Amino acid sequence: MTLETHHNWDPQAARMAGALYLLIALFGGFSIGYVPMQIVADDTATTSANLLDNQGLFKLGVFADSAVILFELAITALIYHLFYQIGPKIATVALIARAGMITVMGINILLWIMPYILLTKPSGLETAQLYAFVQFCVDGHSMGVFVWQLFFGVHLLALGWLVLQSQVVPHLLGRGLFVGAFGYLIEGFVNLTFLDLALLDYTIIGLLIIVSISEISFGLWLLVRGGRASAQRMHISSVSA
Repeated sequence: MTLETHHNWDPQAARMAGALYLLIALFGGFSIGYVPMQIVADDTATTSANLLDNQGLFKLGVFADSAVILFELAITALIYHLFYQIGPKIATVALIARAGMITVMGINILLWIMPYILLTKPSGLETAQLYAFVQFCVDGHSMGVFVWQLFFGVHLLALGWLVLQSQVVPHLLGRGLFVGAFGYLIEGFVNLTFLDLALLDYTIIGLLIIVSISEISFGLWLLVRGGRASAQRMHISSVSA
């Protein structure tokens, strides 16, 4: 079993996946974390003014969002390729879940750019109507994040299981991915069902810290060690034989 797993481990694909993980973290942190904080305010008028005053930043954020989707498509295929032999059914679950996440992210980009179109193109709408549409799109975009988090949580559960079953990737990373996945799942359910429980907030923060560290560590391991794992494990298998 170990020998078969090593034969099917693709070090080049591992390095590519690791590089993509880090690029997604960089681009996604900018477009999902930083940009909305500079634009979205408590009232629609301020949000609209911020968007118009920071058009360059907004466009750069849309570019980063678009790049993340392309990176996600590539990394989804690479992860499936790397772990399919370990568990075909679970690898397929991981593939479908992450593909669902990418679909929601694409819809979210459309919701995010609609306020820009409404505010910069003639619409014939009165100010109150214009602001209502802008707020609808901004709120839809915010809730869309929690929708794709549900898909991503399922993906991480499957990926964590695959890592734990592998003989190549450190199992500590698999445990972090599996446990931390509940951070995305709980946060998605809490916000989509409008629950307000302080205890859940602290639980979510703790789990998201775990999964963030695990994801970055997993990406670094794939980039730095993933390309060497095949040769090292094959040597161990030969000695054992």
